[in-house]
Amino acid sequence: MGRGIAQAAALAGLPTLLYDLDPAGLERARAAITAGLQGLVSRGRIGQDKAEGALQRLRYSPDLDDCRADLLLEAIIENLDSKMNLLRQLAARNTPEACYATNTSSLSVTRMADALPDPSRLAGMHFFNPVHAMKLVEVVSTVHSDPQVLDALCELARGMGKTPVRCTDTPGFIVNRVARPYYLEALRLAGDPAGLPARYEQIDRVLESCGFPMGPFRLMDLIGNDINYAVSCSVYEQLGRPARLQPAALQQQRVERGELGRKTGKGYYDYPAGPA
Repeated sequence: MGRGIAQAAALAGLPTLLYDLDPAGLERARAAITAGLQGLVSRGRIGQDKAEGALQRLRYSPDLDDCRADLLLEAIIENLDSKMNLLRQLAARNTPEACYATNTSSLSVTRMADALPDPSRLAGMHFFNPVHAMKLVEVVSTVHSDPQVLDALCELARGMGKTPVRCTDTPGFIVNRVARPYYLEALRLAGDPAGLPARYEQIDRVLESCGFPMGPFRLMDLIGNDINYAVSCSVYEQLGRPARLQPAALQQQRVERGELGRKTGKGYYDYPAGPA
């Protein structure tokens, strides 16, 4: 998600720094972004000049001290403590006027705001995967959020060619709250924890025939079963554990076996070519 957001920002004409603790991860991101931009060129979506301009606007760094900007957007793992710790470190390196955004898909943005000296400077900015193709961005306000920060994030989203939708800080926001039954009912229908690929295929084909662009099992493999399961657990806990939203053992077992989907080469389906 981080590299997809960085690519979109650079394409929108913004000087962009992509930070990662792992230098090898940064090199993978650099290669993926370069390939992604060339893919857009080859499909006629953008010109070669625009792709080269985006690459020139992108910088990469494993040094947190380089993370000084007007807007700092985090897209690290879905763990509240990790996100709050990063936000504290970023606030210590930036001016009081800096804006912060979190790409969390289900965690409390209000809790994260407590990590900042001025909680009004943080809001949610939730992109969807794959970033280059998905237009929607949820801009999530807390009780503290400065209206000017929210306006700036909406303007930024539009500048990146996205459609911002404002929502308040509630479990799952809009999309992940609405989407839980899509995944969970499919997982219940699949039944047997051992799983049968033919059964996954059948459920996917039925829902795709009803107009969904991607069936639930294909979509979970694209998102990543670890991420999808974490969101299900988060929404379930925050809403007081309603039975209808109980996370599925079938998905938990996939996560425990490391069968996370396209990124690991195996999920509900096999991906012989390796991680996406």
